[in-house]
Amino acid sequence: MRQVIAMGGGGFSMEPDNPLLDRYVLAQARRDSPRVCFIPTASGDSEGYIGRFHEHFRAHPCVPTHLSLFKPDFDDLAGFILEQDVVYVGGGNTRNLLALWREWGLDAILRRAFDAGTVLAGLSAGSICWFQQGLSDSFGPGWSPITGLGIVPGSHCPHYHDEPGRREAYQRLIAAGGLLDGVAADDGIALHYIESGLAKVVSSRPDAGAYTVSRVDGSAVERRLQPEYLGH
Repeated sequence: MRQVIAMGGGGFSMEPDNPLLDRYVLAQARRDSPRVCFIPTASGDSEGYIGRFHEHFRAHPCVPTHLSLFKPDFDDLAGFILEQDVVYVGGGNTRNLLALWREWGLDAILRRAFDAGTVLAGLSAGSICWFQQGLSDSFGPGWSPITGLGIVPGSHCPHYHDEPGRREAYQRLIAAGGLLDGVAADDGIALHYIESGLAKVVSSRPDAGAYTVSRVDGSAVERRLQPEYLGH
């Protein structure tokens, strides 16, 4: 089964005392104690970010590891990724993430991992990257379209109601045809795609929302999706 879990925001780096989304990601893996690889490329392989990942995931039934492209310590990149059960991509600069992945050939390797059943997950830049397009601040001030890996069809906007201007920019670009129709997610939301179709929406916060945004007659039409709150 091929799966992507795209988080608008949340997980260990944004909700260190609320493990609901991270537990959900682990529960979708193909084994009880999955191998989980954190990819912090978008943060420039921040050592603090990597440390927080290991500290958090050591408390869960899994085998955590990470991939650094700035300080590579692997002999076989493809072999290393393909032995993982979950790939978890952190936030940061989406443009730099994609550029480095393409330079290393990691984009193609992640497609192979997806096809082989590895769960692809992440938040912010780590959620945008899986889609055809996304709304990004990676190019400087303001919001711009960015082209992702295209594993998930359509466009994506994380932090939808949580960062001023994001919702308005996403709707404006979709209305103008600058972005494909897509799905927006607040912090605390995870969009669970199976075989590239949206199968489930879950949340770690009772008030978090997810939305489809579509272009209709030159305007953006927003429709709320009802998430399942994992805290029940």
